[in-house]
Amino acid sequence: MVSTAGFSWLAMMVVHELGHALNAWLSSGIVSKIVLHPLAFSRTDLSVNPHPLFVAWGGAIWGCLIPLGILALACFIARSYKYLFAWWAGFCCIANGAYLAVGWLFSGGVKAADDANVIMQNGGDWWQLIIFGLFFIPMGLWLWNGLGPYFGLGAAHGKVDRKAAVGIMAVLVVLAVCEVYISWRCG
Repeated sequence: MVSTAGFSWLAMMVVHELGHALNAWLSSGIVSKIVLHPLAFSRTDLSVNPHPLFVAWGGAIWGCLIPLGILALACFIARSYKYLFAWWAGFCCIANGAYLAVGWLFSGGVKAADDANVIMQNGGDWWQLIIFGLFFIPMGLWLWNGLGPYFGLGAAHGKVDRKAAVGIMAVLVVLAVCEVYISWRCG
């Protein structure tokens, strides 16, 4: 469970920042830097941002839709490990939904609420952020529903798929090392 949560956090930040970068590219923005590091909050810096509202929404929207799309693919390609993809997609929906749903409360310049600040400063409203959260947080919880036994909870009595546990730990380590290396190289 710990390695799955750790992987989910790091991979959620990757797709969230990918969403900002994608929307920046679609709107003729220029990404100057993407910060991804296991010990830091991720961020995407733009040197040119003609549509900040569009770019700000991109992180949370793509940060939910990409994992949901990957989950849909996993339903066909990796059925026996679908639960891992469902966990990650649920995590991304909850994290991004909560990030915006409560982010407007910290519109006074709190770094952790940057996207909500940008959205509100560029024409978005607090109720839009709440609606986003009210849609994606329950979706994430729904995706998590019934996954407990796969992670050794309930009727599983602590038993988990050893291959899945080792695999997700390996992927977590690789992702963390890649993020550290990229951060060091792109410093």
